[in-house]
Amino acid sequence: MKNRIFGRKVSKMTDSQKVDAFIAKQTKWKEKLQQLRAIFKETELKEEVKWGKPTYTLDGKLVAALADFKNHMALWFHQGVFLKDKHSKLVNAQEGVTKALRQWRFEEEDKIDAKLVSEYINEAIANAKAGKEIKPVKKKEVSTPDILKDAMVKDKVLKESYNKLTPGRQREYAAYIGEAKREATQQNRLEKCSEMIKRGVGLHDKYKNC
Repeated sequence: MKNRIFGRKVSKMTDSQKVDAFIAKQTKWKEKLQQLRAIFKETELKEEVKWGKPTYTLDGKLVAALADFKNHMALWFHQGVFLKDKHSKLVNAQEGVTKALRQWRFEEEDKIDAKLVSEYINEAIANAKAGKEIKPVKKKEVSTPDILKDAMVKDKVLKESYNKLTPGRQREYAAYIGEAKREATQQNRLEKCSEMIKRGVGLHDKYKNC
C-alpha cells in the first residue's frame, strides 16, 4: 500500500522495516534484540509487529514476541505454559492472573545462548502445530457499582476519564471497588482509584509492565 505525501508516492513500511526501526531506536538492548531476531530468522515463523513489538507467528497463531523494559528485556512465549522449561528460564509475570503467557528475561550482563533459545522456540513451534493452547475466556460483564456511578455524576472529570479507559481497565476498577462488602471499604477504594482513573492508567498497569 502506498500513501501520497506532497504529491509523492511513499511506500508503507513493511513489518520487517518496522522491526528494523524498533531495534535501531534501542540503546541498552540493541545487541540482544539483534541476536534473538537472528535466531527467529532461522525458523519458519513469520515476523510481524503487534502492540509495537516484534512478534512471531505461525499460520496466524501468536507464538513468541520480543519486548524491552527498563531493567530487562524479554522473550515472550504466548503459550509458554506448555513448554517443558527444563532449564528453568521462564517466569509468569502475573502469578494467578496470566494463564498461558511465559517470559524469559534477559538482563544487561546475561549472554544469549543461541542453541538454548532455539530449543525453546522450536518446542513452541511444535506445540503450536499440535494445537496446544489456552484460549482466552470471555470475561463476564461487570456492572459499575453505585458508589462509582454517584462519584462520576458529581465529578465530570472523573466520568470523562473513566469513559476514555479501555473496557478492560473499566472492568478492573468496577470489580475492585464493587467487590468490597463494606461501604467504607468501597469508599476507600474509590478515593484510591479516582486519581489513577484521571491519569488514564489501569489498576494493574505497574504489574503488566514488569
